[in-house]
Amino acid sequence: MKEVVQFLKDNTVQYFATVGLDGRPKARPFQFMLENEGKLYFCTSNEKEVYKELQNNPYIELVTSSPEFAWMRLSGKTVFSNDLEIKATIIEASPLVKSIYQTAENPIFEIFYLEEAEAVIADFSGNPPKVYAC
Repeated sequence: MKEVVQFLKDNTVQYFATVGLDGRPKARPFQFMLENEGKLYFCTSNEKEVYKELQNNPYIELVTSSPEFAWMRLSGKTVFSNDLEIKATIIEASPLVKSIYQTAENPIFEIFYLEEAEAVIADFSGNPPKVYAC
């Protein structure tokens, strides 16, 4: 898990894919927020299309890569949470998130974590990919 979290922290531009409401794949830039008790957390607004997509089909895949041409694919099932402590931690840790939502109590601010998560980190070294259950 430590290697997965570090890879996400080191490579902050990540692409988050969902199944759109039209049944077609949708991908957009996203950012990992934090790990807490073995759960990988992200956030969004409940006014965004991605939120509606996740309500309809909670399975996602996130992809990111390093400048050294290593990459990670992270997949799992999203689970929304109303944990105000984690929301507050995210708000304080991310100036961007704070500028958008201001407080953990903002009614449009949503957080979610991944369950049934699996990460695969690979590169062009010829070594087999590393697989992690998260």
